[in-house]
Amino acid sequence: MGYRDQPEFWNLVVRARTLLEPAELLAATRRIETRTGRRPSFPQGPRILDIDLLLYGRRVIEQPGLSVPHPRMLERGFVLHPLLELDPDLEHPVSGRRLSERLETGNFERTERLFPGIELQAGS
Repeated sequence: MGYRDQPEFWNLVVRARTLLEPAELLAATRRIETRTGRRPSFPQGPRILDIDLLLYGRRVIEQPGLSVPHPRMLERGFVLHPLLELDPDLEHPVSGRRLSERLETGNFERTERLFPGIELQAGS
């Protein structure tokens, strides 16, 4: 999707619990991106790491530099597929509609699981 003249990359979705507020979490993800070598470029340009905040519970947030739910997540099968693996009943915080309905009605790019049958889970 978007700029295609770049190496292949993986898209992952992670569910986490945090005590950070959304703006603090966003700042923390930006620090991680910088530490791993991400440098400013153009939108959707090649990057080492890109961390997006898709959802924050059922909260709807509109602040400069931060929109939650992510404004383009409903357009991206590579986001919806793994989100629904984590929670098949997940609903969009604004519309209240199940994300699975959007996946069923949309025309999305091909996505495939790299390691079928393997689940990664963090220890407690």
